[in-house]
Amino acid sequence: MTKSNKSNISDALKDAGIEILTCLQCGTCSGSCPSGRYTGMITRKLVRMARVSTDVLHDPDLWMCTTCYTCQERCPREIKITDAILAIRAIAVHEGIMLPEHRKVSQLVLEHGHAVPINDAVKEKREHLGMEALPETVHKYPDALADVQTLLESCGFDKLVAGAQE
Repeated sequence: MTKSNKSNISDALKDAGIEILTCLQCGTCSGSCPSGRYTGMITRKLVRMARVSTDVLHDPDLWMCTTCYTCQERCPREIKITDAILAIRAIAVHEGIMLPEHRKVSQLVLEHGHAVPINDAVKEKREHLGMEALPETVHKYPDALADVQTLLESCGFDKLVAGAQE
């Protein structure tokens, strides 16, 4: 999707079975949000913006959601709020809009097959805790990295991550 407009966002959410127009702006989602306690994120504002404007694609709060689903579980209208946020993020990424921090994590996945590369210090800590130096990831099975990269490239993830900086 390119050049999003209000109807594209609404249509994409409806296609995903998410009906945000039934939101009555009661504030239960914002009052329940663990991220909102520590950031400026106001879940209710994101839902309202998604209903009326494409500005939601550029709102940094879109990326503050930790996807804990607390808002969705408590919504009196049973709106799939977290699912809507994830769908809006997907639209934003396809538009080339992504916070630099998220882009960096995505690039680490492309490069290492894992969002958190494990260095020697981490290996030592793991062993000190009685764990294997490497977890059951591509770190332990480096031959799998090429397969992960092929998979990510085949679905266009590499191109999305290389998109324009926000």
